[in-house]
Amino acid sequence: MAAATPQDPTSKSTSKTIRAGQAHKRSAILAAARDLFVLDGVERTSMDAVAARASVSKRTVYDYYGDKRGLLLGVVVAAGESLVETLRQAIADHLADDAPIADQAALERALVGFAVQIGETMLGSADYGSTIKLIGDNRAILPELAHHPLNSAPEAALAERIAHFADVGLLDVDDAFLAADHFNALTTLLAMNIRFPDQLSTDATRRTMADGVHAFMRAYGAR
Repeated sequence: MAAATPQDPTSKSTSKTIRAGQAHKRSAILAAARDLFVLDGVERTSMDAVAARASVSKRTVYDYYGDKRGLLLGVVVAAGESLVETLRQAIADHLADDAPIADQAALERALVGFAVQIGETMLGSADYGSTIKLIGDNRAILPELAHHPLNSAPEAALAERIAHFADVGLLDVDDAFLAADHFNALTTLLAMNIRFPDQLSTDATRRTMADGVHAFMRAYGAR
């Protein structure tokens, strides 16, 4: 759920120009806030520092996000939206209804391609890693994240595909959401836990994803 885009009543430009300008400012504010929150901590980061780093006025930061807590929520939500878009694109690239997946071997190859695309995007992104750290460090001040639609959106998108492949007889699944959790645990979450943050190896990531998908298929492949 994106933050509301405030309108500037003093602007003489067209609505299209206003939206483009605001989107640019909003992106700069979120990037500045994310970097400073990770570097200095949320508590020690001032709105003045965020405004200066984003090259906007402090009033603009307050107008867009209200307060520091709203700004932190904006950073997390923007990262969540980006993750969902990444996942949906990977689904479209590898697991769509019209993908050439007619047997379990083809499904395993497609799932590996899907997992690698997600893994390389997530694990290769300093922004994503920074946001994960922010969420972990600030759960207490953002309790609404537990029930935010973005919290379940990635799992739901993958669960829908798993249910589809169960319907066509390639997987044996009683609970698609649980299966999606298992898939994530065997692939992206495992890769995040075992790699060194500053020594990301594409080959190692691919091997982890392929091994995880193979284990998933052994557990859930239809017999």
